[in-house]
Amino acid sequence: MYTLTAQVQVLVEVPKLLLHRLFPNVRYSIWIDGKLKLVRDPYLVLERFLWRKNVSFAISRHYKRFDVFEEAEANKAGGKYDNVSIDYQIEFYRREGLTHYSSAKLPITSDVPEGCVIIREHIPITNLLTCLWFNEVDHFTSRDQLSFSMVRDKIRARINWTADMFLDCERRDFVVQTYHRELLEQRQRSQPPPRPPVVRVQPRKMLPDNAAKEPAKSSGTKKLPAKRTRDRKSNSKRTHRSKVSGGKESIQL
Repeated sequence: MYTLTAQVQVLVEVPKLLLHRLFPNVRYSIWIDGKLKLVRDPYLVLERFLWRKNVSFAISRHYKRFDVFEEAEANKAGGKYDNVSIDYQIEFYRREGLTHYSSAKLPITSDVPEGCVIIREHIPITNLLTCLWFNEVDHFTSRDQLSFSMVRDKIRARINWTADMFLDCERRDFVVQTYHRELLEQRQRSQPPPRPPVVRVQPRKMLPDNAAKEPAKSSGTKKLPAKRTRDRKSNSKRTHRSKVSGGKESIQL
């Protein structure tokens, strides 16, 4: 039996996954969550992720996790949904053939999408994908990251088609995260008012009364003692002296 919160979460998935039911004449669509804001030309987004790659469905992959089993544990740790329901869904998928992500699944780069951005062309195969995806969300938990890879792999097993998953950094290039006006106002009210700046004044140092009467002490300079030079003694007994007197040279022995 669904709770009121679970019913609301499933209803949110209706315009996200069943857009072709609401607008049957639409050829292309770009879904972004309410917390995001589109900052690029939509035609440039379609050209970059659909027309240039010649694909009909593109979705952002998770920035950190690639394995459904790891994503399930992260959802339970974060309290995103009832843990018993998540365990039941993952165990059912395991019996249906779901395995851990590995390089053997290439060219598929991930099993965990970031469902906040979906770019698609409305053709029968993409409409079938989102219809089956919504059935899983309605039957199990509203955490659509857990059921995407199971639906995609079942379609790939029958026809030569797959969904393109682009990097999270590419998603951040054309959408930015924003907050609702009510949330911003609530945060502003909850923040305490800024404190006034504190000005610290250092006290002036007062000199003692007898400081002005005492004469300044002059620092005396010490004279370095002169180095004593020792006379050089000649070891030779004979000394030759040459004297020049009146232009004549005399040699004494």
